[in-house]
Amino acid sequence: MRKKSKKGLYLAIGGVLGVAALGYFIFTSEAFEREKPKIAIQDKIYWNLKKPLQVTLTDNSGIKSYQVVMSDGKKRETIDTATLSNPLKKIEIAIKQPATLEFPQNRATLSIKVQDKSFWNYFLGNRSHKDVQIIIDRQKPDLFIVSNSYSITKGGSALAVFHCTDDNLDRFFIKTNFGKKFLAQPFYKKGYYVALIAWPITQDSFRADIVAFDKAGNKSRAHIPLYLKNRSYKKSVIHLTESFLKGKVESLAEEYPETKGMSPLEKFKFVNETLRKKNEELIHRLSSKVPQERISDFDIRPFYPLKNAAPVASFGDHRFYYYQGKLVSQSYHMGLDLASIKHAPIKASNPGLVVFANYNGIYGNMPLISHGLGLYTLYGHCSALFIKKGDKVRRDQMIAKTGRTGLALGDHLHFGVLVQGIEVRPAEWMDKKWIKDHITTIMKEAKKVIDTE
Repeated sequence: MRKKSKKGLYLAIGGVLGVAALGYFIFTSEAFEREKPKIAIQDKIYWNLKKPLQVTLTDNSGIKSYQVVMSDGKKRETIDTATLSNPLKKIEIAIKQPATLEFPQNRATLSIKVQDKSFWNYFLGNRSHKDVQIIIDRQKPDLFIVSNSYSITKGGSALAVFHCTDDNLDRFFIKTNFGKKFLAQPFYKKGYYVALIAWPITQDSFRADIVAFDKAGNKSRAHIPLYLKNRSYKKSVIHLTESFLKGKVESLAEEYPETKGMSPLEKFKFVNETLRKKNEELIHRLSSKVPQERISDFDIRPFYPLKNAAPVASFGDHRFYYYQGKLVSQSYHMGLDLASIKHAPIKASNPGLVVFANYNGIYGNMPLISHGLGLYTLYGHCSALFIKKGDKVRRDQMIAKTGRTGLALGDHLHFGVLVQGIEVRPAEWMDKKWIKDHITTIMKEAKKVIDTE
């Protein structure tokens, strides 16, 4: 009896161990993997019936079968179905417009079922099912220009007002021939927008088109008809002196550890190229934003930041630097230098929001102010700042004093104007007639047209 009892115990233990081993095998074996197949497509999509819809099926063990069916509410059509003798881990399906479906309600449902080759679930495998809601949209966005500036000058600005609507509008912007995308701000009434655009001095040609896309991929385009005025800018040859290299450049370069061990000429190249690029990237990034609240006008007055000032360096000056008879570096002067008395008060000619007021390398102490519509003004080389980031400045408020911080040899103001991150001619924004002809009048004309529609 005792021998039989021990034998039964051993058999029971062996059975338990066998079941445990089998369970361990099932739970760890790739053949019994438990992860369901993945169906990669959004739950809700917009379709213009032109470009095929893309569906991607993936599974760790391999896809054994799948079925794709589309319904327009009245009819059903099997788009694709297959049972694979050699299961695949990834399958991509391109769904074209079904021949038998008519989409009377501009709606459809896509049903996707997938089964993998796993032995899990009593050898039936893992299964996935997804229903996708499809909105059929074959109509382009309604896009047209209401009014725009007559002309744009190389290095200058222009304005455009346009209408853009669509039930499924996705995005729109002003596309240029040099890759820059200008954004627009809502204007006056729903569906209308206004945007400032700019022609960089580094580009020989200029073209701007408003481009709009809806969620289904339909595209509309409207060309902004501008008369192009070419303009030549000054070119300057500057011979670097030892006193300059070992004076202002040396003191500025010492602020940056990476210049340690550099020769005076290497330090100049660092300041004029590497540091300048870093400083301008900050300016461009901060001045690229456009407010999105609706406006009805743009009350901007000519900018006169420095009273009784004389220009000492022009905008757009292409400077070539020579050392010991060799060209060693070059840069563009992207502002207007103004000088009067030492530590002269700088005033804000227009209200705005301070987006930066701190030290910025070659620009020294530098406030940057947003005036709305993507228009920004910059004040470089200041000796003292009386504003900080986040402040709202008033018209005629003193914001700083002139100085020689940064890469400046004498006390002056570097005054810059930017449109969505592009430096433009300050002279235009200091001209009352130019502002009236190219900005305020265009807005007034646009509102008259909008009111009659």
